[in-house]
Amino acid sequence: MGEQRSLPVPEGLEGERLDAALARLFGFSRTRAAELIATGDVLVDGSIAAKSDRVHAGAWLDVTIPPPPSAPMPVAEPVPGMGILYEDDDIVVVDKPIGVAAHPTVGWTGPTVIGGLLGAGHTVATSGAAERQGIVHRLDANTTGAMVVAKSEFAYSHLKRAFKERTVEKRYHALVQGHMDPLRGTVDAPIDRHPSGDGRFAVVAGGKESVTHYDTVEAFRAASLLDIKLETGRTHQIRVHMSALRHPCVGDLMYGADPKLAARLGVTRQWLHAVSLAFEHPSTGEWVSFTSPYPEDLARGLDIVSFES
Repeated sequence: MGEQRSLPVPEGLEGERLDAALARLFGFSRTRAAELIATGDVLVDGSIAAKSDRVHAGAWLDVTIPPPPSAPMPVAEPVPGMGILYEDDDIVVVDKPIGVAAHPTVGWTGPTVIGGLLGAGHTVATSGAAERQGIVHRLDANTTGAMVVAKSEFAYSHLKRAFKERTVEKRYHALVQGHMDPLRGTVDAPIDRHPSGDGRFAVVAGGKESVTHYDTVEAFRAASLLDIKLETGRTHQIRVHMSALRHPCVGDLMYGADPKLAARLGVTRQWLHAVSLAFEHPSTGEWVSFTSPYPEDLARGLDIVSFES
């Protein structure tokens, strides 16, 4: 049941369309107002009205505002292709395949790492929000590679702190368009949501501090293979920083990659792989390191670009 609001239409909104009046009164978008009207959650003087109806000062509005959507819970079912690189009582390091999110979110209906682990009979820590149990860091749904999940509460708090204090070594390989100049360097540029509000992120003044170190492993004719170390872990960080340098990840159409090159290499997502993860083991204090081999689609694309060079 949503929140009930009842109030008269103020003088200043006399003659406005109903959707515009609601948007002004409640701070909704016009689209959101139209949705509420369409679902019958808005009554004018006790009757259902159309979004284009004009309102009159003093008319009585009854509005039911539904609660915000809650994050969905993980669905426990095995995820095909998700490998386990290492597991003990405290941690499980997964080899995440393409098309799998770290945990459920509003709007994501695909498989998740958490759901896959639960579905295969693994236990995970229950700390944090229920839908992201055990998650201490994330990879984009279409970024593959090594990702650690906490199984014990102790490991969860230890790893959360390690990621926050940047004592975890996160290494990625990225195939980017063109050649880096200089061949190795650091990108220190703040990131926040793109002003367009379309789900992208961007280098934005006043955004969150974001630092990416890169080194060219091999330069080909059309692209370069980079070894990247992340100092911070912002959403889409590598993709945003590479795009800002005009060298987007091959296949990353969201961030300006060339669709012709992607098609020629048979790459249908960003060429970005979390190749290794190293950290202090929560229980033993030992420095542990895990590596993930390139998945088939990325290896094939790399072969083609090197053959063309």
